[in-house]
Amino acid sequence: MKTQVKALVVGGGAVGTSIAYHLAKAGWNDVMLLERDELTSGSTWHAAGLLPLFNMSFATTHIHKYSVDFYKTLEAETGLNAGFAVVGNLRLAQTQDRMDEYMLYASTAETCDVPYVWMTPDEIKAKWPLIETSDLKGALYHNTDGYINPADVTQAMAKGARQRGVDIVRKWQADAFHWNGTHWEVTCTKMVEKGGNLVPSDEQIVITAEHVVTASGNHAQTTAKKLGIKIPAIPVEHQFIVMDQDPALVEYRAAGNPEHPVIRDADAQSYVREERGGWILGVYEKNAPAVFEYGVPDSFRADLFPLDLERIEDQYMAMIHRIPSCEESGLKDDFNGPICYTPDGNPLVGPAPGLHNMWLAEGFSFGITAAGGTGYYLAQMMVDGEAEIDMASLDPKRYGDWMTTEWAARKNEEAYDHVYIVHHPDEERPACRPLRTAPAYDRQAARGAQFGFVNGWERPNYFAPAGFNDHDARSFRRGGWWQYAVEEAKAIREGVGLIDATAFTKHVVKGPGATAFLDWFTTNKLPKVGRINLTYALTSHGTTRTEYTIVRMKDDEYYLVSAGAWTAYDADYLRKAVADKEPEFGRIDVQNVTTQWGVFAIAGPKSRDVLNAVIKDADPATALSNKRFPWLSARQIELGMCPVNAIRVAYTGELGWELHHPIEMQNYLFDLLEKAGGAHGMKLVGARAQNWLRQEKSYRAFGNELGRDATPLEADLPRFVDMSKDFHGKEAMEAKGIRSKCVTLLIDGPDDADPWGREAIYDGETRVGRLTSGGYSVAFSKSIGMGYVRPDMAVVGTRLQVKMLDQLWPATIVEDSPYDPSNTTIRVDG
Repeated sequence: MKTQVKALVVGGGAVGTSIAYHLAKAGWNDVMLLERDELTSGSTWHAAGLLPLFNMSFATTHIHKYSVDFYKTLEAETGLNAGFAVVGNLRLAQTQDRMDEYMLYASTAETCDVPYVWMTPDEIKAKWPLIETSDLKGALYHNTDGYINPADVTQAMAKGARQRGVDIVRKWQADAFHWNGTHWEVTCTKMVEKGGNLVPSDEQIVITAEHVVTASGNHAQTTAKKLGIKIPAIPVEHQFIVMDQDPALVEYRAAGNPEHPVIRDADAQSYVREERGGWILGVYEKNAPAVFEYGVPDSFRADLFPLDLERIEDQYMAMIHRIPSCEESGLKDDFNGPICYTPDGNPLVGPAPGLHNMWLAEGFSFGITAAGGTGYYLAQMMVDGEAEIDMASLDPKRYGDWMTTEWAARKNEEAYDHVYIVHHPDEERPACRPLRTAPAYDRQAARGAQFGFVNGWERPNYFAPAGFNDHDARSFRRGGWWQYAVEEAKAIREGVGLIDATAFTKHVVKGPGATAFLDWFTTNKLPKVGRINLTYALTSHGTTRTEYTIVRMKDDEYYLVSAGAWTAYDADYLRKAVADKEPEFGRIDVQNVTTQWGVFAIAGPKSRDVLNAVIKDADPATALSNKRFPWLSARQIELGMCPVNAIRVAYTGELGWELHHPIEMQNYLFDLLEKAGGAHGMKLVGARAQNWLRQEKSYRAFGNELGRDATPLEADLPRFVDMSKDFHGKEAMEAKGIRSKCVTLLIDGPDDADPWGREAIYDGETRVGRLTSGGYSVAFSKSIGMGYVRPDMAVVGTRLQVKMLDQLWPATIVEDSPYDPSNTTIRVDG
């Protein structure tokens, strides 16, 4: 048994074997996989093996598509049949809202080259007469996927890995991890059978590995404790039943008819597929409990829980309605086993927080579907430094240290029972909320704030009258909240609005090496003291890793503001970069001060009038003038009795300031501004209106236009890239050239809908790009969007089409910042 390897993969399920296979395929010839029991002995063995292509996430759709394509090649390579039944996947819709969901997904699928077909109820009935279709609106059919045997595909990947030199070792458990400064030292214990249990023996070895990947499935909580980190991956019970033969199905197949597709009756929270002349029913019901919140007991191996038929009675009756012939079939077998979930249902894939060369692949609720693609893209990240798609949405650091076991368990239960709900783009999930609240939360709630979840924070999405129900207002079209967001956007364009931006991520970087470090770390010139700059930190591949607003407080002290959803993600990258470069540049201190400072953004033509009423200054009439407080500068001011670090910027493109204030004084400042704003008609404004307004200014958003699959130059932001200096990722950025380009489009869309930023862009019948943002423009009274198109198409005036609600709608590329392109309003003096 080897004791020194390039990469050690811990976990022998479908995900772990895929990672080992793809690392070897990518060129690492010294890879070991360690499994504490037998391959597939975790949740892989009792998985239903479905391969659904449907997913609203751009990254996850790519992962699933790669898996489906990859599994079809395994038999030719390994000689092992992976048990892939390419029967297709039929997604039924009982409501128009569900059809709207499918239409949004279908446009997203096109951007990932996922094929699909629309089917009417009559077409379904003609092809599969056993399906009851009288209550259906239609269906979305994927003919390229289906289901697979989880054990067979895992063994096929394991054989492929062995053929490429991977050493697969069973019955060894990774018990301790120690980073010695250059490598991981992993203490491993031989596991032995004793009384039907798997227990550790006295035999131990230490394996030295440059890289370690954990793919520990249901054991993620144990892994987290061994690594000293938090991993919000906790299993939830998942039930499915196998029924005896259905005579009508047997007769149907005997007549030479093909196997039914996987039938997904999303409105009934269940799926059905054929199994040896009978049916399998799988459900995603409410009240399925989380299990193993603090680790899997040693006595639990390839075991199951007792079936809870009462919990799935509604889904069982819905199956009888959908396939009436199965009513007389008896119960042949049942499964109730643990499947790992995360709070948002997406896996955790990428570097572990705070640890070098430690990679996580945890929390796979659809592990068989995701295994192939996860191995492929994670291997790219490890071997090449970055994946070809932006994997940030799956990064383990999308949850910070505020996350607890209780929160993760309850949110994972919610994610489970939300698998088949209608996923509106304006969906907000209620479990475990509110949790992180700024002091002004109660005041804003009393004024009608409808809150969204941002990295645990409660942030107003919009404000509505008393008694308004956000849940009932959601839609794939213009929801019931739309009119309120329009009013808020107009308030900022015409008067003044106040936005709570407390969730912003905030860091202080200071010390003798701070200036040299930030000059290397970011793309733009560093600002002078008292000034600000927008800038980017790049990946080693030259793509955008983080967007920062940098305020220079002193010669060697900087205040960095970045996206609120990505605090731990940004903090980890920043701290790791500092640790690497501090020996070269000198001492650098990094402080995460996010929770110390609240932020209000005040914006609009009357914003200066509101602040003038409360500012305390020797000459208040000039304190906010262009001479004393110019655009893109920062000043320490006093608003009433509240000290404020004010920054003259506005994400909305109007005259405005960000007011960074001590968090403990937030309620005082809120009351002060609200009273002063009353004389000027100031309106409280939420994130949705702000999102529309920033698109009118073509302001790119991190996680939308900005990410690890495009460079700042491809985002068309050369003014924030100083090519006269050397910075991290510069050469790689230049080498990439311009593969696609970010543009802003005005769209003549339907009267009752706007794009959501997931839609395909066409030139006639040719797909030329995709939207990354979308919404409504109050300045132009039509839909607006931002996205990437082929460079040759990125010309102002080019007429294209955007796919919305299964139709192509005219769109025109407009100049950057179509609203006030000369920035006259934002610079106005007073």
